[in-house]
Amino acid sequence: MDTNTQPQIKKSLYKDFVEITKARLSISVVVSTIAGYLLGFNEEQPFQWLVLVLLIVGGYCMVGASNVFNQIIEIELDAKMDRTKNRPLPSGRITKQNAFILGCVLTVLGLAILYNVNPKTAMFGAISIFMYVSLYTPLKTLTPLSVFVGAFPGAIPFMLGWVAATGHFGIEAGTLFIIQFFWQFPHFWAIGWFLYDDYKKAGFFMLPTGKKDKKTALQTILYTIWMILASIIPAFGFTGNLILSKTTAVIVFLLGLWMLFYAVQLHKQMDEKAARKLMIVSVSYISLLQIIYVIDKFLR
Repeated sequence: MDTNTQPQIKKSLYKDFVEITKARLSISVVVSTIAGYLLGFNEEQPFQWLVLVLLIVGGYCMVGASNVFNQIIEIELDAKMDRTKNRPLPSGRITKQNAFILGCVLTVLGLAILYNVNPKTAMFGAISIFMYVSLYTPLKTLTPLSVFVGAFPGAIPFMLGWVAATGHFGIEAGTLFIIQFFWQFPHFWAIGWFLYDDYKKAGFFMLPTGKKDKKTALQTILYTIWMILASIIPAFGFTGNLILSKTTAVIVFLLGLWMLFYAVQLHKQMDEKAARKLMIVSVSYISLLQIIYVIDKFLR
């Protein structure tokens, strides 16, 4: 083999790995997990770099495995959509067999690593991959309720960090779960809106009414409101060791109103441009929320 082609092959393999594990999505999920861990550790369960590293690596493996299995199942559907037709599987750069082996390796590796954090972390990781692959993925072509089902594994990462830090699931982890659970709906409905035509090619049902209508836009507003309310609950002393100062709660509330404004704009404008703006703002919202929560903890 020509030595000049070796770096190109390695670069190509790396690129395919990044694409098939959806690296950007996987990293954003891992960041949510890190935020949960930083919120969870305390004097009784002190911060440990080793645990955080295991959580990062194990978390990426689990999310990456979910994305690999998802793309194996949807290989024919991905080939129909402009957004996904050049992915490694539909383009033929990676075979189904090799993708399956990769998915299995990442699953076993991820579970083993998370088990070394603590058994409950591994359990929730396993639940996440099962629901994403076995429930959410096949339901996408059957019913708009797929988004509801997918919101469960999608909401696990934030609370998973807390479970990794403390070793138990309680009101604190449950609150983090609820916040990200409600966030899923306006986020994914915004995506489903501006990618409606592309999703339609594959027969995906992502919007609650199946159409880009006022009812869908209204539900986007309502779930955004529920998200805002859930995000300020820690300021009222109902969530155990998960505490939010009153000042920070105001900031979080205003941050939620920022996202709500774009949800309302979607209801007014009813177009792809408004949906895309809402999607971008939703990504910024959840990242800023987690940063604000962590900063608040360290300032108290």
